[in-house]
Amino acid sequence: MAPSAPWCHGHVIETPHYVVHDEQWVRALVRDEGWATLITLGDEGLIASHVPVLLDESAEGLVVLGHLGRPDDRAHGLDGVRESLLVIAGPYGYVSPGWYGYSPAVPTWNYLAAHLHGVAHPMDAAGTWDVLGATVDRWEAPRPQPVRMDHVEDYARRIAPGATGFRFVVTRWQAKAKLSQDKPRAVAERVHDALAGGDPMYANPRLAAAMRVELERRGDWE
Repeated sequence: MAPSAPWCHGHVIETPHYVVHDEQWVRALVRDEGWATLITLGDEGLIASHVPVLLDESAEGLVVLGHLGRPDDRAHGLDGVRESLLVIAGPYGYVSPGWYGYSPAVPTWNYLAAHLHGVAHPMDAAGTWDVLGATVDRWEAPRPQPVRMDHVEDYARRIAPGATGFRFVVTRWQAKAKLSQDKPRAVAERVHDALAGGDPMYANPRLAAAMRVELERRGDWE
């Protein structure tokens, strides 16, 4: 058995096994995660903000909706012109070489991620209100007694001016799913089982579930 690649996380050494070409996969990642890092080269240098996001299901092309607290909108220079980067990070986790069943081997991390390049268009007050409401609905809907914006409308209307909605129009993207695809299937299965709960210290059920999807998708994975 060949040793694992040295400290390869899919960036230092480009590994084609990990590259995702399916836009539907990216859309699903945005839907499932609902959280992103917005990075812009502002007037005073790079600035990053962590923001809740939604996929704009009605848009032509790939469009993401979100909102920023003020004054971050000004710091990012949201003007509908300058390019920004929206990073969607899915589940990630440590992979121990002790799970592989062979030596020598070194640790690594498995992960899902998408880098969306595009332009953030600021919204007016009405658009921002709609995005805030849709965001609340997205996360409250599964609860047995969901809280809606209209339940607390007076209060929500008072604080809504402290946020600015944006419509992020994606012009290009890159995505990776690093899920032990460079390993033999038997080894990937052992990694999956450890993440699914076999190793209580580093168990990561969401990452294990992503690995199971990939294992089943690649039926010829030997």
